[in-house]
Amino acid sequence: MDYLPIFIRLRGCKSIVVGGGEIALRKVSLLLRADAEVTVIAPELCAALATEKRIAHLAARFSPEQLDGARLVVAATDDADVNRAVSEAAQARAIPVNVVDAPDLCTFVMPSVVDRSPVVIAVSSGGNAPVLARMVRARLETLIPASYGHLAQLAGEFRDKVKARFKNPRQRLMFWESVFQGSVAERVFAGQEKKARQQLEAMLRDETDVAQRGEVYLVGSGPGDPDLLTFRALRLMQQCDVVLYDKLVSAPIMDLVRRDAERIYVGKQRAQHALPQDDINQLLTRLAKEGKRVLRLKGGDPFIFGRGGEEIETLMENGIPFQVVPGITAASGVASYAGIPLTHRDHAQSCIFATGHLRDGTVDLDWPTLTRPNQTVVIYMGLVGLPEICRQLIAHGLPANTPAAVVQQGTTPQQRVVVADVEHLSKAVETAELRAPCLIIVGSVVSLREKLNWFEAG
Repeated sequence: MDYLPIFIRLRGCKSIVVGGGEIALRKVSLLLRADAEVTVIAPELCAALATEKRIAHLAARFSPEQLDGARLVVAATDDADVNRAVSEAAQARAIPVNVVDAPDLCTFVMPSVVDRSPVVIAVSSGGNAPVLARMVRARLETLIPASYGHLAQLAGEFRDKVKARFKNPRQRLMFWESVFQGSVAERVFAGQEKKARQQLEAMLRDETDVAQRGEVYLVGSGPGDPDLLTFRALRLMQQCDVVLYDKLVSAPIMDLVRRDAERIYVGKQRAQHALPQDDINQLLTRLAKEGKRVLRLKGGDPFIFGRGGEEIETLMENGIPFQVVPGITAASGVASYAGIPLTHRDHAQSCIFATGHLRDGTVDLDWPTLTRPNQTVVIYMGLVGLPEICRQLIAHGLPANTPAAVVQQGTTPQQRVVVADVEHLSKAVETAELRAPCLIIVGSVVSLREKLNWFEAG
C-alpha cells in the first residue's frame, strides 16, 4: 500500500491553494466542501474563482513564508518550477502537500470522492490512473443511494439508545445489520424519515412484528431500454423477494431482477388479464403481510396509465409500507428514440397524454380538446382503436394532413416507426403489421422525425 487512506478534518483550518486557474478551481471546490478556510495564492484568478466569496485571495507570486500556519497545501499552477518550490516549502514545514499531476512531489493524493456525508468514500489510484479512479467512483455512485448520509445521521441519533438496549456487542451488530439492510433503511431512501425513526423506536421496544413486516416497491421500468432505469429502481429490483410483472416489462429488464426472486406474471394485455386488477391489489397486500419485499414492476411510469394509484390505495387501506419509484414514461422515452420532440417552439407549445381505450373498452375521448392547434397528442394503448381515433380526430376539426406516427416497442432494438398523415395512418399501420405495445403521436412535431431521427434499431 503506497498511501495510507486517512480523512483529515479541515473545518475552520487554513488551507492554501497555489494557482488561480481551472485546475485550482476544482481543488478549491473540494476544500470548500470540507469547510476549510481557503486562501488562493496567484497573481490572477480565473472568472469562477474571482467570483467565489468564500475564499481569500493573495494576489502575489509564491514565496515559502506564505505557507506558515497552513494545515494543508495544494500546488495547482501550470509552472513546474513553482509547483516544485511549493512542495519543497510545504515538506520543510511538515505540511501535507498535493501537487496536481506530479505524484513524486506529493505527500498525499486527492482521491475521487463519493460524498454521502457523513458517509464519505475515497477512491485512489495513487496518482497513477486518476481517470480509472473516477470510473470506479462512478460505479459506486450507481450502487449507493444519495440518502445514505441521512441513514448514517439517523443511526447517529440512536447510537446511545442502541448501546443502552443491547449490552452485548454481537447483539448490537445484528441489530444494526437488520436496520441497514431492512425496511428502516428503505424508508430513509424513500424520503420517509419520520416513519423510519418511528420504526427504529419500535424495534428498540422489541416490537418485532413491525420490524419484520414486508414492503411493496411500486417501480416504473421505463419504456423498454434497461439503460433508462433509475438507480433506485435497479437497487430495489436486486433486493426483492418476489416480483409481479406484466407484458410491458421487457425481457432485458427482467434479467436485472434478483435471480432467486419469485416471479409472478400478472398479465396486462388488452382484454387478456392473467389477474384482474383487484386480485393484483390483494396479492400485493398478502405477500407483504407475509413479510416479503414485493416488487411491482410496471412498464413506463406507475402513475401514467399504469393503475399505480389503485394499487397503493389498497396498500394504504391495509397499512402496508410502500414506496413509489417513477419511471420514464413511454411518451417521453419512445418519442425521444423516434426522433420526435413532444414540444417545439415552432410546432407545439403543449402536450396531452390520453389513453386509447376506457374501462368499458370504448374510445370516447375529449375530442375537441385533442384537436386544438399548436399541441402534441400522445395516445397510449390505442392500436386497436386507431381507425376510430383517426376518424374522430378529423371529424372534430383536425386537418386530415396532420402528421402522425405509431411507434412499436420504442427504445428497444425491435423499435419500428410508421409515419403518415392522420387520414392514412391507420392503413399504413395495418400494412406494416405493427403489434402492441405501440404509442401514437399526433401533431406537426412528427414532421421533424426525418431530420432528427438518431436511434438505429436492431
